[in-house]
Amino acid sequence: MTATETADTETAATEAAPATGTRDGIASQRIANSLRDAILSGVYSPGSRLRQEDIAEQFDASRLPVREALRSLQADGLVTIVANTGAWISRLSLAECREMYQIRERVEPLLLKYSQPMLTPADLAHLESLVHQMENAADVETFLRLDREFHMLTYSGADTLILGPTVERLWNSTQHYRRAFTKLQNPRGNSVIHHEHNLLVAALQRTDIEEAERVLFGHIRRTRLELERHPELFA
Repeated sequence: MTATETADTETAATEAAPATGTRDGIASQRIANSLRDAILSGVYSPGSRLRQEDIAEQFDASRLPVREALRSLQADGLVTIVANTGAWISRLSLAECREMYQIRERVEPLLLKYSQPMLTPADLAHLESLVHQMENAADVETFLRLDREFHMLTYSGADTLILGPTVERLWNSTQHYRRAFTKLQNPRGNSVIHHEHNLLVAALQRTDIEEAERVLFGHIRRTRLELERHPELFA
């Protein structure tokens, strides 16, 4: 092989490597997004095993992007990876869930405080619409989707490096138990949930952040106390 041919070969190899890495990155993101949606919507129950070979076959991908996707989901608080053993859908004990909710009671009002000045009239109008949609939700999954959209919108004005991602991870980690709580409460017939949402929107419309923080604190605390009454959900 001539020097020119050698240089051409090395150049081609150099150019091919990033392309392969890019393809794996795109596949990893696609797998992570699909699995995240499935986990949050209750397709997998807490403690379910996630087998890399099954996921790779499902998405017609190699093991590398699957491993990267699982690491991303672990960072989101949705998956637990045990070295040399495997990956499982994260599950919580009652004590862990109680502690996470107590953290939420304290940090989410702060995130709301950061967000409130940046919420627009359009945001507030959409929050009102979401409350009405939740009041008429046909099933638990619809309610949960709308409820998450509602609360994340109230936080969307905050520009934070740590607090926002922390809150989202706490929401992810407690999603299964929020679903269990919601099924016990039957949101369509539970006026307290909707009343609290309405109170929160009204406080934000008045720019009464202290009242908004108080309502949010009580809203999260009530869920925690109800969950503590049902230890069987954590068995």
